Amino acid sequence: MLWKLILTLSNLSSSRPFHYPQAGAPLSCGKVSLESLARRFGTPLYVYSADQIVERLGLFQQALKGRDHLVCYAVKANSALAILKLLAAHGAGFDIVSGGELERVLAAAPEAVGRVVFSGVGKTAAEIDLALKAGILEFNVESEAELALLAARAKKLKTKARFALRVNPDVFADTHPYISTGLREHKFGIDIRQALRIYKSVVGNRWLEAHGVSVHIGSQIRSAAPFGAAMVRVSRLVGELRGGGIVLKSIDAGGGLGIDYHGGAFDAAAKVQEYAAAIGEALAGFEGRLMLEPGRFLVAQAGALVARALQVKRNGKKTFVITDAAMNDLIRPALYQAHHEIVPVRRRAGRPRTVDVVGPVCETGDFFARDRKLAPVEPGDLVALLDAGAYGMAQSSNYNTRPRAAEVLVEGGKARLIRRRETVADLLAPELGLASM
Repeated sequence: MLWKLILTLSNLSSSRPFHYPQAGAPLSCGKVSLESLARRFGTPLYVYSADQIVERLGLFQQALKGRDHLVCYAVKANSALAILKLLAAHGAGFDIVSGGELERVLAAAPEAVGRVVFSGVGKTAAEIDLALKAGILEFNVESEAELALLAARAKKLKTKARFALRVNPDVFADTHPYISTGLREHKFGIDIRQALRIYKSVVGNRWLEAHGVSVHIGSQIRSAAPFGAAMVRVSRLVGELRGGGIVLKSIDAGGGLGIDYHGGAFDAAAKVQEYAAAIGEALAGFEGRLMLEPGRFLVAQAGALVARALQVKRNGKKTFVITDAAMNDLIRPALYQAHHEIVPVRRRAGRPRTVDVVGPVCETGDFFARDRKLAPVEPGDLVALLDAGAYGMAQSSNYNTRPRAAEVLVEGGKARLIRRRETVADLLAPELGLASM
């Protein structure tokens, strides 16, 4: 029933910044109505809460208080310059996976470059050079070939490279297979059984410093147990290295802590405490720096994609709500069969209907929800796709020559545009086809 949907949303204020401030009022982000933002900036529109992003970062920082730590935000989750600048100002470091992401950090918060760790299985020589010249904190190395390339580039630039081997602990995490990364059959990391030999092989290399060890077992993991199990194996490796005279200064426990994409109550603070306790217990004897790489957990529930219903179409037994947002704006449902709660920005009276919520892209896979009970929506109404702050805009595209959405950041009672809507002229500008004919 509609009243149950309303009650559920009102009970989620602690986990989402989107709420109906009073009966008859439109859905708001903090103190700003999404209706006013849609009028001002158009749709589709990404809206983020700066307050919640800072709050989520603070949960990790508070949970790790008392031990040397660094929370490195996973830039791939949402790489908006304004969000990077916001997080840097509150003490965050950054986990990057490309030279482009490093360029973003340098543009948004150059003072934070010493808090950057560089992950990823396919770093190029040019990317490594960029990171060495910038002076990042650490390279998370994923193969022996990469370690050799890192040493060669450091020698070429006459600088020492701090590295951590990203070890694969072969720990199963219950998540979508596309975002599971901790098993031996995955492309990521180095078999933990080979790590001791590799660390020993570079002892004495003047261009390499064995600074730490890194692990990442996957994303959207809801239980703390797999993280603890991975850290037990990492802790054992660190002890073996210490016994051989190699003392590491850091352990990077990775990211991957998941959120609740459905309508149930979600206690973010309790989840972080559980996660920190599992890792802390496994690393009880380690006195160096603990690094974490949360991404989704910091930004996903802070964001929503606002769209306008274009048509409500009946086709056989199916009813389709066709919106001006599409799979190019938010691909997670099509790519992962991911669930996003969808709610009206302004509520209508009436019984919920079972509908498919789809976009105008020329693909049957262009959908946000199938056979979903949704409060009444009519053409022209606004809807909000919740929990879209992570892997929404970051994975968007120009498929069907659709300009990407604008982005707005809300802080307190103020909203500011942090990325303007693209134009078709923007899309055509890099192309040389006509000029070369």
